[in-house]
Amino acid sequence: MIKVYLAAFPMLYEGEDIEVLYRVFQDDILVKKDEFYLEYVKPAVVGLHAVLAVLYKLEEFKEEEITIMINDSALNEIIKGSCTTKNGDVLKMASKVKKQITKFSNLSFANVTKDKGALTKWKEIIED
Repeated sequence: MIKVYLAAFPMLYEGEDIEVLYRVFQDDILVKKDEFYLEYVKPAVVGLHAVLAVLYKLEEFKEEEITIMINDSALNEIIKGSCTTKNGDVLKMASKVKKQITKFSNLSFANVTKDKGALTKWKEIIED
């Protein structure tokens, strides 16, 4: 089983890059640790852009069971399809992400926002 801890941080000023951090664990062993930057996008789609970029980087694991751990309730709703937004940019990016998700045999997302223990672990792993 693969667990991916993902975080995306928009910079404070418009036009600045987005920092994306992710850690990949296979059977509780760290196998990949990376951070990279994406070009500026509107804050509403930062999480979706980060997910899409990381999914491209995870293609080598696409036949395995993968859980992506996120700390973003809005992103979780968009991915689950329960978001009622009418924002065209969000809907367009959500469509791209869902198309990429279909390439994976067993991919799921877990939102750690409401679970104090899971959130603490997510923070420790992302900050390491």
